[in-house]
Formats: sequence, structure tokens, C-alpha cells
Amino acid sequence: MREFGSFREFYPYYLGEHRNRRCRRLHFIGSWLVIAIVVAAAWMRQPLWLLLTPIAGYGFAWVGHYGFEKNRPATFRHPLYSLLGDWVMFADVLRGRVSI
Repeated sequence: MREFGSFREFYPYYLGEHRNRRCRRLHFIGSWLVIAIVVAAAWMRQPLWLLLTPIAGYGFAWVGHYGFEKNRPATFRHPLYSLLGDWVMFADVLRGRVSI
């Protein structure tokens, strides 16, 4: 298992694990769903809905990895950096730095 001294070192590796466009799209959809669930839970005052966030976020991502990318999600080896990577990649897609 490769070790990283910082997120700055990890992120290029993370992007390399997301070369397949469909995988990136599924990550993006999952992240939007997480945002939607959090907003809906707050709006409707239904905190139990927050239990759906890992299903939406990881479910879409893992389908992308196993179905299209054909690799093991970085979540299992680097859980915190991977979670941060999901949101940085999401922001990079919105900024046009990463294509989907």
C-alpha cells in the first residue's frame, strides 16, 4: 500500500484512479445526491435521511470503480484522503478543471 505525506501528494494518484469518464460521472452524481439529501434533511427536519448519504455517495462511486474503472476504490486504503478527494474532484468538475 502506497503512503502519502499529504493530500497534495495523494490527489494526483486519486485522479489517476478515476481515468474513466463514466466513473467520474457516477462520482459526480453521487456527490450531488449527497448534497441534495443533506439539504432535504435540513429543510424537512428529518435527520434520519442523513443515513442515506453514504449509500448515495459511495454507492455511485463504487459502481463506477467496479463497473467501469475496474479498480478498487481508494476509500479502502486511504479513507480520509479519498473522501476529501471526492469533494475536491467535485469542485474541480464544477470549475472545469476535470471533465465528466
